[in-house]
Amino acid sequence: MESKKKLNLEKSLADLEALVEELESGDLPLEKAMQKFEAGIKLTRGCQAALKEAEQKVEILLKSAGGDDLVEEFIADDD
Repeated sequence: MESKKKLNLEKSLADLEALVEELESGDLPLEKAMQKFEAGIKLTRGCQAALKEAEQKVEILLKSAGGDDLVEEFIADDD
């Protein structure tokens, strides 16, 4: 199940990159561009959720391995 999530994340990132390229080309009519933008937002939210889940799992694993001093709080850039 872990590999399925990883593949979905990788696929989502690839799909997102493709959407960005399409939008940056400027060749889409406004309505299609808005649809692509909306799809990109959904993909972005899914990717963020998957990354947050992975971050939490890593933190749990480090703490359970006695690495409390190795765990620093992760602060993501909102850029």
